[in-house]
Amino acid sequence: MPGPPSCDTLACMSILDSSFVPGLQAAAPAPGVLESIALLATAALPQIAVRLRDALAPEIRCAALAIFTEECTDRPRKLAGDQRITDLVGIAELDRIRGSHPGENRWSERAEIGGAPREILALRYPPSNALLVLIEPRPAGGQPEMIGYLWNLAANRIREKVADAPPSYLRESRAVSAERVRVTGELVELYATSLDILLATLHSTQLDDAAARVAAIDLAAKTLVGLKTVDDRTNSIVEEPVASAFTRLRDDLRPLTTLSGVDLQFVEPPKNGRALPGEVAHAARAIVRGLALAMMEQEDIQRIRVQWDCDGENLLINVRDDARGGIDPSAAALNRLVRRVEALNGLIEIEVMGGWGTEVSVRLPLDAPPSDAADIAEWSLGGREFEVLQLLAAGQRNRAISQALGISENTVKFHVRNLFKKMGVSSRAQAVALAHSHGVASST
Repeated sequence: MPGPPSCDTLACMSILDSSFVPGLQAAAPAPGVLESIALLATAALPQIAVRLRDALAPEIRCAALAIFTEECTDRPRKLAGDQRITDLVGIAELDRIRGSHPGENRWSERAEIGGAPREILALRYPPSNALLVLIEPRPAGGQPEMIGYLWNLAANRIREKVADAPPSYLRESRAVSAERVRVTGELVELYATSLDILLATLHSTQLDDAAARVAAIDLAAKTLVGLKTVDDRTNSIVEEPVASAFTRLRDDLRPLTTLSGVDLQFVEPPKNGRALPGEVAHAARAIVRGLALAMMEQEDIQRIRVQWDCDGENLLINVRDDARGGIDPSAAALNRLVRRVEALNGLIEIEVMGGWGTEVSVRLPLDAPPSDAADIAEWSLGGREFEVLQLLAAGQRNRAISQALGISENTVKFHVRNLFKKMGVSSRAQAVALAHSHGVASST
């Protein structure tokens, strides 16, 4: 007897389901499109943007494509197309576009993106609030309704890959997020200091041109607000307050109450609990959604209670139903959830109480598990290269590294280039994040 269809299969089937995008009638895709759909449905996270652009080509072409999704905390932007545009697309631009049309899931406009005003087509994916932006779109004469289907498929694929991410991905994701916060903090401090000095200077009564002074003060003040907004936005991607994360979960599950008739009860977490790392918040919501769906398949269920708590080190999840028969702990759906918990180095316990229901307890650590520094043996680093890597991990620039090790800056650059090749990275931020994820401690 065949088993249940995989998530990839279900995603492909969803494209042909007229209920997938409300208000649209499904049309059978052309044979050439089916291969693109299959590639998109099985894409790894780094391939999502490129494969989505390829799949969309018969329907609509664009100079560039940008996806903004906070579910991928290490790389919230996913880009494809003209590199002259994609290199300039920033998180602040994408977030501004997403917030410009509240309540709308599809719109066209001329917006600032990639450093210049451009025509765009924007699509929102409500379940995760992910955003797709097609930059300088040009209709290709295909089936316009396929655009929404393909975007929903891509957004679903992103959610699936993040939820099932292995521990190595999660460690690197956290390390990249931490490095982004550090770098952003340094930039904010640098520019804030500079602008404070500018403001103090322009407030001076020794300046004659009052109008110029007012204009410059206004510009500097707006720049300070903008920098603070970028800093806050970056931090909100990396961490999420436990109360707002739970609110998003409740909103996700609310439609299930209407459709199933099951009474979903929620026990709120403490509002002052420790903020959740983005990876933990996204995984926790996915785990609870999966548990609720699995429990609702029982015939005699009437009520499910969901509770979150936080002890400062772990997110504690408790989900309980009142079905008399009890859920099957060996079911495929539960095995999948167990893997999700294990990916975060967590613990899941399932207790079936005959005649009383099933209780599932989950513990998700808020801090990444320590890594064995021996993992870096695969890079085959020399002694000096390892010293340079330690200083990189401490956030040191080339000049400071040369002074600390008593070597020239050119020699430092030589070692850094070798490090990039051996580690398989292309930037200092990636090298630092990968070093942290492999347990390399800074030397300062």
